[in-house]
Amino acid sequence: MEKKNIFTRIWASVKEGARKFTVTLKRNPHYIPLAMLLVSFVILSFNLTKISNTTATMNKMGMGLCAFISMLLSILSMVCMLNAFPKRQKPKIAVIVLMLVLFAIIIAADAFYCVRVINGVTTDPDAIKVTEKNYFIVEAQNALIVHIVMMALTAVSVILEPVFAKLLKKINTSINVEDNGEITEIDISEED
Repeated sequence: MEKKNIFTRIWASVKEGARKFTVTLKRNPHYIPLAMLLVSFVILSFNLTKISNTTATMNKMGMGLCAFISMLLSILSMVCMLNAFPKRQKPKIAVIVLMLVLFAIIIAADAFYCVRVINGVTTDPDAIKVTEKNYFIVEAQNALIVHIVMMALTAVSVILEPVFAKLLKKINTSINVEDNGEITEIDISEED
C-alpha cells in the first residue's frame, strides 16, 4: 500500500513536470533551436583542444583561421539567437537572416577544415600517418563533422520554428479540475 502510494506520487510529479515543460515550449518555441545551437556549441568547445592539436600538427594553410572563425561565429550566432526572438514581440527577421548567414559560414569553415585534414592525411606528398599518438586528428575531424550536422539541423529548426509553434499549440496542457458539486447561495451576512 505504501509503495503504491509513493509510485503514484512520483508518477504524478513526473507528469506535472512534463506538462510544465510543454507549457514552457508552447510559450517559447524558439527554445528548440536555441537548445540545438547550445548543444552544437558545446560539441565544438569540448573538442577545441583536439582541433588545436590537429592544426598544430598538420599546419596547413587556413586551418587555424577556419577553427577561429568557427568558434567566433558560434559565439556570435548564440547572441543573434537570443536577440532574434524577443519576448512578447514578433521575431526580428533581419537578425534571423544574419544568424542563418553565420551558420552557413560556420558550416563552410568546418567543411574546409575537414577537407584540409583529409588532404593532409591522404593526398599530400608529406602526408601524416595516423597513429595512436596522433589519433586526435581523426577525433577532431569527427567532431567537426558532427558540428556541421548539428549546425545544419539548427538552421533547419530556426526556419521551421513557426511550424513548431503551431504544432505545440495543438497539444492540450490544461488541467482537469474536479467539480465540487453545485454551490448554492452563500450567506455572507454577519451573525451576532
